[in-house]
Amino acid sequence: MSHSARRRARVIAGSSVLAAFSLMTPAYAAAPGHSAAPAATSFAAGPRTLVGALVQPGGVRHLVGPGTIYQGARNVTVSSINWSGYAATGGTGAFTSVSSSWVEPTVKCSSGDQYSSFWVGLDGSGNDSVEQTGSGVDCAGRTPEYYSWCEMFPVYPVNFSNTVRPGDHFTGSVTYTGGNSFTLKLSDTTQGWSHIVTKTLFGAARSSAEVIVEAPCCTTSGGILPLAHFRTVSFLGSTVNGSPLSTFHPIRIRIVPANGTAEDSISALHGGSFNATWLSSGNGRRAGPRGQSRRLPNGQNGRAG
Repeated sequence: MSHSARRRARVIAGSSVLAAFSLMTPAYAAAPGHSAAPAATSFAAGPRTLVGALVQPGGVRHLVGPGTIYQGARNVTVSSINWSGYAATGGTGAFTSVSSSWVEPTVKCSSGDQYSSFWVGLDGSGNDSVEQTGSGVDCAGRTPEYYSWCEMFPVYPVNFSNTVRPGDHFTGSVTYTGGNSFTLKLSDTTQGWSHIVTKTLFGAARSSAEVIVEAPCCTTSGGILPLAHFRTVSFLGSTVNGSPLSTFHPIRIRIVPANGTAEDSISALHGGSFNATWLSSGNGRRAGPRGQSRRLPNGQNGRAG
């Protein structure tokens, strides 16, 4: 089974961003091995093959419903077809940093291919870019694949080659440093590695900051991929602009596909901490055969090109 970089994308080729939360795609499996910590990392483009299917780790799209922008909304709960967690929203330039810590969950793989990712990021809610980093785990049948990544959508993602195992403690952050520059940092304190990536993105709105569990996109028909059975993942000490996430009265998001069956539940937010608990994979019937997966802005739909 190959472990090459997959593409993370906010927008799937040939589709447009909806006036709703934009969802992001997770990066896919990381190859085994260790690298120096911290390490300067360059972006690597290209699909990753998983059980004969073309999947792009960073290319999974994340969508939030309903199709109304809740910019600046406070203490609202909304449904998305691919994002769950919490998102603080505001005006252009409102957010300069986001961070959180979590433990890589132990996935339950039974049959079929399923996907999940866990990340922090700026933007993606009602705009066309996402600056994000995190970890993930996919199921290739009964075989779990754990990995880590970062992405500056719509640019191709970085899939880090470091070892990731269930139970690893992660801390991720995205910081705007001025002059259209962003610093993305991801640390696995259990394995003892970290990556710091500095990238430039012109025109980023910086109008949202989020801590997210994602069901990536896309199937060959443009739908969201089945959500891997990640059991429960706990996010701890989440901050936005240096203050606890709860300070911004963020929107609570949960994954609910068109069939109305919730795929996970999101606990109440206490300061910067909350739990996401898996409920359903969506039965793998959301859109047919799997194609390239992408991380997309909230509220987007489309297919990977």
